Parts: sequence; structure tokens; C-alpha cells
Amino acid sequence: MVSQLEYKKRIASTKSLQKIFNAQELIAASRINKARMLAQNSRPYIEVISKVAWEVATYTSIKHPLTANREELGMKRTNRVAVLCVSSDRGMAGSYSATVIRETEKLCKNLESEGKVPVLFISGRRAKNYYQFRGREIVASWEGDSDAPSFNRAVEIGDTLLKSFLSTDELTGTDQLKIVCTEFINMVTQKPRVINMLPLSIGDLDEENSTESSTSKSSSERSLYLFEPGEKQTLDVVLPYYIYALIHECLLDAAASETASRQRAMHTATDNAKSLIEELIRKQNEARQAGITQELTEIISSSDALGGS
Repeated sequence: MVSQLEYKKRIASTKSLQKIFNAQELIAASRINKARMLAQNSRPYIEVISKVAWEVATYTSIKHPLTANREELGMKRTNRVAVLCVSSDRGMAGSYSATVIRETEKLCKNLESEGKVPVLFISGRRAKNYYQFRGREIVASWEGDSDAPSFNRAVEIGDTLLKSFLSTDELTGTDQLKIVCTEFINMVTQKPRVINMLPLSIGDLDEENSTESSTSKSSSERSLYLFEPGEKQTLDVVLPYYIYALIHECLLDAAASETASRQRAMHTATDNAKSLIEELIRKQNEARQAGITQELTEIISSSDALGGS
């Protein structure tokens, strides 16, 4: 039987954990509004930059490395596919990181079944520790600001991924780029998603554009565009910036999802700690009552023995 002293120790430690969980919940609650607004405010900008990138890529007559396959550019094809996993740096966020890692593992298995080799790029300490513990090779990783990502971090990640995608070496280059992140829908719902980022398909025309009327319309519209200093130079600036903006949106969505998941997880942990404390107090009272009953029984038995003698 557990002693009263042991119950007191358990109650004290559980109360200490409850204070930590409550503090983490309050911190997440103070940050969630800012993280949510940043994620939501980035979407109109992404829509505009996507439209600009689509128009620029559509009304040019050249094949850009970011919008064409390696074979179209005279490069050797490779079966290597870059996979960027966006997780969190810290724990206490429920199943947030586990869900992203599970989706990444599912994507890697699908790629391997197609005869392709997934190449891992990691954002966040949780996913990095997961793959390092299992001996998986990580080409590059970033950590330290998963809950408040900056645009400079997005540029750093984008430059690394673009360098891998544009590499002419079939042993080190990659043929595709996919991003696994979490989409922030609302405070309750966040779901993992896989984005096929490279090669870009924004320059592809619909089948309707192949008709004569559409062709004449496109020709008249194309005459309104003048590229200075040239088409390639314009694409070299616009398309990478589009990649940076899209990566930044993924990081902001992931940060909002992480904060919302942490707030829910800490709220649940605080309630569970409260229930556990009440249960331990009840058991402590039962132990005390059992001790009193045992003492009374011993006193009565001793009195009866003395009276009988």
C-alpha cells in the first residue's frame, strides 16, 4: 500500500507540472493571434506574386530551368527528389511534429515505390532528431525559429533547395522538389499537406489556349509586355522570389499550426493534471483513513487483550 508521504510527493510534483503546463498554455495563447494574422496576411501576397510569376512565365518564349524538365534543358535526368519537412523546434505541441513526420515518411515510401530516391531537407529540431536517431541522411537542416520564421530564413532555405535543383550533376542534383508542411485552417483544424514546388507549372497553358481565338488573344496580350533587360533576366529575378515567398508562407502556416497545437495540448495537459491531483488527494485521504482504522483496531485489540487477562 502506498504511504501518505508518497501521495504527498506525487501531488506536489503534479502541481508543479500543472503550473508549467498552464504557463505554456498562456504563452501560446499570447502568441497565437500574431502567428495567425501573419499566416492569413501572407496569403493575399502569395496570390499576387503567383499571378505575376504566372504571367511572366507565360508571356516569355524561353525555357527556364525552374519551369522545364532537365531533359528539355539538355541535362541528364535523375531519380533524386528533394523533400523538405517542416516541423517544430520544441515539444509540448501534441501530435503536431509527429503528424508532419508521418506524412513525410508516407511520401518517401511512395517515392521509393516509384523507383525514386528521396533526399531529405529538414526544418525544425524535432524532425532532425527523429531522422538522425534512425541514421537517415540529411542534406541540410535549419532550426531555432520554427515558431517565428523570418523571410531571411525562407531565402536561406530557398537558395539551398534551388542549388540542389539546378545542379547539373545527376549524383547530387534533384529532379523535383516537394514540401511537407502543415496548413493552418483555424484554431481547431490544421492538416498536413504536400506541395509539388519544382519544377514550376505556372507557365503551362490550358488546352483552351491552343484554339485560334485564344492564340490571337494571347498574341495581342503579349504585345503589351516589354521585358527589360530581357526575358531570362526577368525570370531569374521573379521565379526565385516566388519560391522564397511560397516557402515563407509554408513556414508561417507551420508556425501558426504549431502554436495552436501547443495551446490545445497544454490546455488538455492542465486539465489532466487537475484531475490527477484530485484523484491523488482522494487516494491520500483513503490511505489516511485506512491508517486511522488500523490504529484504532490495534488499540481496541490491545485493550481487549489486557481486559481479558
